[in-house]
Amino acid sequence: MPLLLTIDVGNTNTVLGVHDGEDLKAHWRLTTRREQTADEYGILVRSLFAASSIDVGQIVGVALASVVPPLTSVVVTLCRTYLGHEPLVIEPGVKTGMPILYEPPSDVGADRIVNGVAAWDRFGQSGGRPMIVVDFGTATTLDAISGKGEYLGGAICPGVQISADALFQRAARLPRIDVRKPPRVVGRTTVGAMESGLFYGYVGMVEGLVKRMGDELGGNAICVATGGLADVIAPETALIQHVDPDLTLHGLRLVWERNQ
Repeated sequence: MPLLLTIDVGNTNTVLGVHDGEDLKAHWRLTTRREQTADEYGILVRSLFAASSIDVGQIVGVALASVVPPLTSVVVTLCRTYLGHEPLVIEPGVKTGMPILYEPPSDVGADRIVNGVAAWDRFGQSGGRPMIVVDFGTATTLDAISGKGEYLGGAICPGVQISADALFQRAARLPRIDVRKPPRVVGRTTVGAMESGLFYGYVGMVEGLVKRMGDELGGNAICVATGGLADVIAPETALIQHVDPDLTLHGLRLVWERNQ
């Protein structure tokens, strides 16, 4: 059976997915290493395929989104050498099916575009309501889609792990902590207070931005979350209606299909 490989190269993680039509057959999350070579990636990808009983010969196409320019050419070489395909790289000029009203359009990250495409396809177009897509990645991005399915722009914030690292690095007496939901908002220890500030402060930031962005879009916006912390943050706010951890991969599949 013909399969599609989608690759999302992010600053912290690289995510790969294998699609059988609309079905996401397998997916893997790897640490993004800028020094990794095409040969190293090639060996890793073939090993992952073998472990999941996927035949490389079944891959009929590759769609790639990358926000790490030094790795884009590395992954393109991987696709040519180890998979025998020229990947569809999401970049200006690629047909996405979504008008880009950002200025200039070429400045929008490929992941933000494919997230918008997937969210609109899966949750938005039938109702004609505006949408907000929140991606909890290295940076937290919020992207606005009009009720007509146009990409409008959004907001870019430091990710919660960046905030945690900055607190540890810049405040001499504060320890390094993991980001997690604390048992109470009023922390009774230094670690508890830091956990509260990071977690609930982050929830408050997301809620505030979603509310203000929704008001600017005319109200009644649908909010979709994706990314590493989506499952953790979404239950804390009624403003996020849908969580889809594989949104970016589905968006890559949709864009690939629209360019065939």
